[in-house]
Amino acid sequence: MSDTPDPGNPNGIQIGDIYEDCSFHPVLCTAVDEVAGVVLSGVSLIDGSFPRSCDALHCGPIRIRVEEVMTIKQDLEGYARRRKEELRAGDDI
Repeated sequence: MSDTPDPGNPNGIQIGDIYEDCSFHPVLCTAVDEVAGVVLSGVSLIDGSFPRSCDALHCGPIRIRVEEVMTIKQDLEGYARRRKEELRAGDDI
């Protein structure tokens, strides 16, 4: 396995990983489609909705730890608000 990140999947998210999608849901990755870019699909660990899909490059999904899922589930709106602020602050750099 190479230590060089895949430019289409910079965070290296794979099946079985938990990632934050572009709606700030923690999602269990169930598929990685590399035909037209890298599209991640999975099941929301908040409400069970599926398929939840994100472009690994353009949506900016990040891996999250399983320990964080219950905290996020308790206050998804508050978590999403904090993450949006963090992302805005990162754009100002």
